[in-house]
Amino acid sequence: MKSIVEQLSPTRVKLNVEVPFEELSGDFDQAYKALAQQIRIPGFRPGKAPAKLIEARVGRQSILEQVVNDALPNKYSQAVAEADVKAISQPEIDVAELVYGEPVKFTAEVDIRPEIELPDFATLSVEVDPIEISDADVEEELENLRARFGTLVGVERGAQDGDFVSIDLEASVDGEVVDDATTEGLSHEVGSGNLIEGLDEALQGLSDGEKSTFTTKLVAGDHAGADAEVTVTVQSVKERELPAVDDDFAQLASEFDTADELRASLSDRVAEGKKYEQAGAIRDAVLAQLLDTVEFPLPEAVVDAEVEGVQHQLVHALGHDDAQVDKFLEAQGKTRDEWNAESREEAEKSVRTQLLLDAIADEAGTEVDQNELTQQIIMQSQRYGVAPQEFIQQLQSANQIGALYADVRRNKSLADIIGQVSVTDTNGEVIDTEAFFGGDDEDETEGDDADA
Repeated sequence: MKSIVEQLSPTRVKLNVEVPFEELSGDFDQAYKALAQQIRIPGFRPGKAPAKLIEARVGRQSILEQVVNDALPNKYSQAVAEADVKAISQPEIDVAELVYGEPVKFTAEVDIRPEIELPDFATLSVEVDPIEISDADVEEELENLRARFGTLVGVERGAQDGDFVSIDLEASVDGEVVDDATTEGLSHEVGSGNLIEGLDEALQGLSDGEKSTFTTKLVAGDHAGADAEVTVTVQSVKERELPAVDDDFAQLASEFDTADELRASLSDRVAEGKKYEQAGAIRDAVLAQLLDTVEFPLPEAVVDAEVEGVQHQLVHALGHDDAQVDKFLEAQGKTRDEWNAESREEAEKSVRTQLLLDAIADEAGTEVDQNELTQQIIMQSQRYGVAPQEFIQQLQSANQIGALYADVRRNKSLADIIGQVSVTDTNGEVIDTEAFFGGDDEDETEGDDADA
């Protein structure tokens, strides 16, 4: 087989492939065996009919077309590998007229990863906020712990922020009750903003058995984007009583004996959390610096596919109903054009990020071992609230194992280069990134050898 690569643009090529007819002999054998099992010819047991009789029954051209269709994916993959083409999209394949006994010719146009010139990472520098731990941060952590051990007590007064209420909701649009926006016995923390817009304001001051009506826009369901009249009825009001912060509470809520020891531990926990926040900020800052520094063209077809993916979730959730999509966007204060523009901007950033990190991983030879992939699967499964094995099955059924591997590899490649970047905080202090992103393995090895 021979192939010629024709560069159509910096992000697209055309493969002109010619497969000698003789290379398809094995494919013809498989095709005849399969057809022999399917076709019944008098005088021959299933699977034993000669190729000539099968050919006479089915037609030589039909068999040729089937053989080529079956062989095409493998021949395309072989051509891509031999030409070292970094394909990143589904190919558009065009097969020339098929003539029995003649070479099979086809072309394949496909988007490729553009050439990306990476900078010297040591020339990059980023700046992030310093780690600052205030008494308020520790108190917030302490209040969260107290809330976990608090008790709810019924009160005979109007609801206020921080109270927990049991409520019934009934929504109607144009006088008709909306079933999927109507519920009973719903638990809600007043002031949390976790439910529909306007609810917390309507609940202020309501006691057991009292109700209030307010207007809001529905954000989901068949009436997404429509104005609805919502009636909320309070069934009960409870406030949370928090335990006092003393030695008894420290022993109840932790492994510590005194409240002072508990506070010191919470301060350490806050500090550790701030370090992780700073590590995330460093990662984001380095990636943003790279995206601003490195220029390269984007394959439009890949961007278009990403736009479709970005928009598909909303369109699918609204039943592929254009009118409902428009209503939803109107509720968000967006036009269809603005949504399309935002989706394309988001898609372009996503594709640019993936291509850039893939280039960094390729240059560094970044690999992902089974343990790293397993850790990511466990983290993702916990995020979605499913068992790891079930999550693996979902990934496999959706053919997403490869995509997960690619994401892990990209994140690892970014972490690997952060140690080369100059990182300081806004106070001018140099930040040691080794604790979160690792150091230079080569330097560490050399140091160990020197000590030996």
